[in-house]
Amino acid sequence: MKTTLAALFLSIALFSCKQEKLEKTYTPRDLRFGESFNETTKSKEDVLKISKIDSGKKDGDIFELKFKDTLITILDRPKPMATKFLSPRFLNTQKTAAIAQVADGSGLVSPFYIVALNNGKPEVIKLSRPSNGANDSKITVGLQEVSLSTILINNDYVVTVINGRVFPVKRQNDGERIQGRFLLNSADKSTLVFAMANSLYQVNYLTGETFNLPVSAQTLDPKTILNNIQQNYSWQKNKKGTLFLKENDNNRIIDISEFKK
Repeated sequence: MKTTLAALFLSIALFSCKQEKLEKTYTPRDLRFGESFNETTKSKEDVLKISKIDSGKKDGDIFELKFKDTLITILDRPKPMATKFLSPRFLNTQKTAAIAQVADGSGLVSPFYIVALNNGKPEVIKLSRPSNGANDSKITVGLQEVSLSTILINNDYVVTVINGRVFPVKRQNDGERIQGRFLLNSADKSTLVFAMANSLYQVNYLTGETFNLPVSAQTLDPKTILNNIQQNYSWQKNKKGTLFLKENDNNRIIDISEFKK
């Protein structure tokens, strides 16, 4: 009888261990300038995994992140523990880095993090910069597609999703994220143009160079702004070879393909 009971308790204990979910909590760090998240791995098992755990939610499908069989959770005090994410995506073909937005019900303002392997172990990097801009609620739109391989996060970060590179975007004013909506980028994809209240703020995320071009209210009319720019402005190189939008030189022939993404 005692042997039977011991075997029963042992079976229950083993079953409980198998059912127990492995997880590890990470505290995020700040992004370092010029970082690349493109680590290679020798084993197909030593990669990050993205798994959908729920669908049909208000903000979209819900996912969790794992390294091998261990669930990744993020504790970024004073925020609550983050265990679920919205539409994460890999930043490289090796699947050793991913970007994800926390599914906390806050919608577009929910924080973004990068989970990446560093010497074979996961770490978490936060993509967040303080901002007190008057128009933050209007221009904080989460993730935007700049091109097939490039995304913009809240006007503050450019992420290239093929080679795992992340670039902070230089602000017009240090204390606030760029107070305008992303409009278009240059032919070489490195200069971003934002429609501001009375100008076109331009920033090259690779070099950090900026150029603010004052324009009329008529030019900034949301219904015609792209057409106005195509007709009256063109991409021109500065002394360093960086492309910025400038008013047309009447003697210059404009190639409309310059404005195609």
